[in-house]
Amino acid sequence: MDGLPQSRTTDATTWCQQTLKAPISCVGVGLHSGIRVGLTFRPAPVDHGIVFRRTDLGLDIPARADRVVETRLATVLANGDARIGTIEHVMAALAGCGIDNAVVEVDGPEPPILDGSSSPFVFLLDCAGVVAQDAPRGAIEVLRPVRVSDGDAFSELRPPVPGRPYLDMALSIDFPAVAIGRQALSLRLTPENFRQELARARTFALAEEIDQLRAAGLAQGGSLENAVVVDRARVLNHAGLRMPDEFVRHKLLDAVGDLALAGAPLRGRFTAHRSGHTLNHRLLQALFADRSAWQEIVPVQLSLAAE
Repeated sequence: MDGLPQSRTTDATTWCQQTLKAPISCVGVGLHSGIRVGLTFRPAPVDHGIVFRRTDLGLDIPARADRVVETRLATVLANGDARIGTIEHVMAALAGCGIDNAVVEVDGPEPPILDGSSSPFVFLLDCAGVVAQDAPRGAIEVLRPVRVSDGDAFSELRPPVPGRPYLDMALSIDFPAVAIGRQALSLRLTPENFRQELARARTFALAEEIDQLRAAGLAQGGSLENAVVVDRARVLNHAGLRMPDEFVRHKLLDAVGDLALAGAPLRGRFTAHRSGHTLNHRLLQALFADRSAWQEIVPVQLSLAAE
């Protein structure tokens, strides 16, 4: 990201960057567009980062916070007139699986929604395989608290617990719908925890809002096959929930995807209440706007070829 401060080299971390072993593809329907779209994950070189490629337009869109142009119901990135929306589930899968460098080719305005979670994307990444690259993985360490809010909703980053070079996450939600209500979840973001605790949690919607969304040109591809739909005290999906607190788990999954737009793994403590895409994005903006609040960490180079 432009404007990063001078890197600090440390030997505290020796993790390598990772990419895919081979390309892999899928086809599905876009959640909001309702059109059939194809997606292909492709390997990328060291320090490439995650880049979305609109193959129908021939344009690349870097997956960075400074490319976010919209956060209503989904996170949307842009490069000039080229946009790619609903990227949070893909970004969560890549970040959750520890993929640093990849090209995500999409031949439409958004990735396919598939089952409404990150699980199908994790499956694809596992099938493609992951390979370590001959370069260290950097990180962004939070140095002092940063907080954004909207009424009683807030999103916050604090420095990490000493000796824990991870992102610890805690999020709570409070919905008037009885089927959702108040839920909270805390975890440390690791590949294992992401796979076990978050990846299968699906996006959700309130039944009374669906007609309004579709009238606004949104949720055109939404269905009970790719979203949990709640009608007050009832879950309308025939098979019910995948876990009792699937709602807060999906909100935390969304936060993983949104925070991955930092451009490197975050080290710190993320805490939020009733946060969504907008507050998650505002939090990254506030973090990067304050040069005293963060630093880039770059581990000592280790050559894989020498091992």
